[in-house]
Amino acid sequence: MHHTDIDRMRDDLLNAAGMTGNLVETQTLHSWELSHVERLALADGTTVIFKCATEPFTHEHEALTAARQAGVSVPRLLRSQRTGTTLAMLMQDLGEPDRQPTDDDGVTAAVQLHSAAVPPHLPPADGAWLTSLPRRALRTLNLLNAQGRWSDTDDITEALRDIDRAAAPRAEGATTAPYGWVHSEFHPESLHIRDDRVHLYDLARAFRGPGLLDLASWHGTVHAPDPERTRALLESYVQAGGSASALTRRGGLTPQDWALGWHRVWVLEWFLAQALVWIGDVTADPAYTTVVRRHTHDAARLLNI
Repeated sequence: MHHTDIDRMRDDLLNAAGMTGNLVETQTLHSWELSHVERLALADGTTVIFKCATEPFTHEHEALTAARQAGVSVPRLLRSQRTGTTLAMLMQDLGEPDRQPTDDDGVTAAVQLHSAAVPPHLPPADGAWLTSLPRRALRTLNLLNAQGRWSDTDDITEALRDIDRAAAPRAEGATTAPYGWVHSEFHPESLHIRDDRVHLYDLARAFRGPGLLDLASWHGTVHAPDPERTRALLESYVQAGGSASALTRRGGLTPQDWALGWHRVWVLEWFLAQALVWIGDVTADPAYTTVVRRHTHDAARLLNI
């Protein structure tokens, strides 16, 4: 995001909140092409969090409000302003965390989120949605190729075609419990722990879908997927009160392979969309190609294709 846009959104939001002139200092906490987060120090000695984002992250205010109303521990939304293509928010500052989240913290947070009432405005994602992902990824890859980008990706194309042909039967069980809230960026960096209380944040891409995608994302995608580690997380999730159906087979696969495989398909489709639509940084193509290639072949193996 451009500094001029960030400054404008911050000033407009503070003005709308009647806080113009109260700002003493800004501290950048996170910034990338599509969103920006700051801690604002105010004249009365308090602090708040300012977050602004562009499409497709412009509905987080709705997700935060709905999650809090459903009893999920999330930061309190103080003020928001949304235009057609941007969102600006002031949120409760949770302060510096006391410690890093553990797997047990992640399981507790997942059980709370997945058992919460789902608001009607969350985008739905079922078996048909999963089935569409490899086809959408192929379409995006073809468009990148047509622009003279992402050359030498025949192996990715072939693997995506194989996944697409097998997608419908492999997607069976998508609406098996836990089915409801999906955080969509569920990993330790999305949890905040202070005074023995766990808060969830970064709900910008929340949707209604298979909760197993959250559990598959917890350990990240930097390293090779570890089905045994994910299986242990699923078992802990059930022991902590999560749906026992989390351990049932779906799509002819173990729940851990199903979750990890479809999570990789979802991630690679998102990376392709970033490369073409949301960020479009040609200089990042080699790095994105490497990630998409790895996720594509991991997905094919996990989904037994």
